[in-house]
Amino acid sequence: MQTTILSVSNLSASYGPIRALRGVSLEVKEGETVAVVGANGAGKTSLMRALSGILPLSGGSATFDGIQVGKAKAHQLARAGMLHVPEGRGTLQTMRVRENLQLAWEIRPTEEPLEKALQNVYARFPRLAERSEQLAGNLSGGEQQMLSVARAIINRPRLLLLDEPSMGLSPLFTQEVFKALAEIRNAGVSILIVEQNVSKALELAHRAMVLSHGEITLQGPAKELASDPRVMASYMGQE
Repeated sequence: MQTTILSVSNLSASYGPIRALRGVSLEVKEGETVAVVGANGAGKTSLMRALSGILPLSGGSATFDGIQVGKAKAHQLARAGMLHVPEGRGTLQTMRVRENLQLAWEIRPTEEPLEKALQNVYARFPRLAERSEQLAGNLSGGEQQMLSVARAIINRPRLLLLDEPSMGLSPLFTQEVFKALAEIRNAGVSILIVEQNVSKALELAHRAMVLSHGEITLQGPAKELASDPRVMASYMGQE
């Protein structure tokens, strides 16, 4: 029986008077990939910010591997193995690719030496190996997204939070990023992904749910939701 690594119950969060999340409940089990899809403004990024300790909770609860999210700092969650790949590239622009990866490794060091960890990342993202001495800010958008994911996975996270990994990418780079994510999923890493590219997200996930106006309105096995017309209606804001 799979162990639940993330449990979210009746979660609410706000930006001042604006309620971004309204009683969201979900769970992610060990080795499971769960996708949250929805239109712009549905609350997807707010959900990720709340779960990673960036956006304070105004109600409900979230627990990651026994740690209460609302009482932990973002860096404490990261050290415990919850790694967040934010929307819009999570890289340090004025540092080299290798330096970005080394810093990420130092934040949550494991028994695996740095050089071995780098080799594993470069094997998954050969393009980053070619550009290891380039400044992150000089990479293309697709390459920066690869680096952002690589920074998160260099220390084998327990749970990977992915916020719109395909945003702004060409179809070719989108394909490459999702190929790498499938490899990470197959290696047993738990993943929670929020994504506007519905077909890619549902192809990657085991289970999925639709977020609309801060609330979960539909959920089930990803393969079933892939053929449910209500999913596209929600994505297009036609509910």
